[in-house]
Amino acid sequence: MIEVEAYRALAERAALDRPIAHVEAPDGWYLKGGLTAEALSVLVGLHFSAARRRGKRLTLETAAPDGAPGPVLGLRFGMSGRLFVDGTPGVVSLRYASNEPLEKYDRFGVMFSDGGYLRVRDPRRLGGVQLDPPEAGLGHDAATITLGQLSRALAGSQAPLKARLMDQARVAGVGNLIADEVLWRASLSPERAAGSLTPAEVRRLHRHLRAALLDMTERGGSHTGDLMDQRRPGGVCPRDGQPLRRGTVGGRTTWWCPEHQH
Repeated sequence: MIEVEAYRALAERAALDRPIAHVEAPDGWYLKGGLTAEALSVLVGLHFSAARRRGKRLTLETAAPDGAPGPVLGLRFGMSGRLFVDGTPGVVSLRYASNEPLEKYDRFGVMFSDGGYLRVRDPRRLGGVQLDPPEAGLGHDAATITLGQLSRALAGSQAPLKARLMDQARVAGVGNLIADEVLWRASLSPERAAGSLTPAEVRRLHRHLRAALLDMTERGGSHTGDLMDQRRPGGVCPRDGQPLRRGTVGGRTTWWCPEHQH
């Protein structure tokens, strides 16, 4: 979500109020929810009027020249997608993706009537494009979630804590790297049942979630956490120097310190 917030800021700064002349969708697999390249022509003649983020999704509202609202464009980037506007990337590089400037990785593009463009480049094809994406299934955004909302998202669940944090229907925006960083900071095991946390532990988790998101946003990406450089074979805990444990939690590769994460 940190990267998506950077993309939102770029779109808000550089892509609004520019008439759309053409839409390119060379990769049909990248279009989700039954969307087709032909259907995207509805955007021609409109302009982006607002850029919003919720969780890991960027939504670009559109409007006609007379101000009438048009469809909403939803963009997801996965771990490898980046947004460019007029050649400027919202994020300069990603840790787990090719950052080569190859056009073969371009999955979606909007050409503006002034000759500029907005483009999604995604080497691993982990993102997607939708029109009028549903928002009802998303949980509270991780950047603004309250203590009470987080407590309710965890309550009664036997699912592993990390899996619950990454469930976008519960907490929108927490990805794999962020989850490991937050749980490491909060001294909580990713394998614990989410509903087993005490009120004090939920408060600690909430505090570290907000702080970690702020830190990594200021540093420039989800890959800038304090734990990041040690998420590897032979890695040790930056806090106590103990060997990190590697496992699979919620279907995702997970690193944690068994010495202080309980």
